[in-house]
Amino acid sequence: VQLQASGGGLVQAGGSLRLSCDASGRTFNYYGMGWFRQAPGKEREFVAAISWSGGSTYYADSVKGRFTISRDNAKNTVYLQMNSLKPEDTAVYYCAVKFNAGSYYSINRYDYWGQGTEFTVSS
Repeated sequence: VQLQASGGGLVQAGGSLRLSCDASGRTFNYYGMGWFRQAPGKEREFVAAISWSGGSTYYADSVKGRFTISRDNAKNTVYLQMNSLKPEDTAVYYCAVKFNAGSYYSINRYDYWGQGTEFTVSS
């Protein structure tokens, strides 16, 4: 499986940004997909995840109500719409895929990772 994340850049606080993650190499419809982020000097942390059907979504408390994860299985793409951005959202964002029934919140349950896309929220 190959994952290609895109959409990073520079945005002002309060602004919006949408990240995309294109998947290839295996049947997309049976994946659970997640977004994680890693800020400088910090560990990688869970941001959001979505089930293969799109019927279940999961969010970190820090982004709940501001971020929305979605997927388009016809395009093999998962999105992360981010609104009301804050400087503390600045990080490298990674998309990942899991084939197992383990927790969507656990970084260790994900099988493949994209290369990351970075964005900065300026205050």
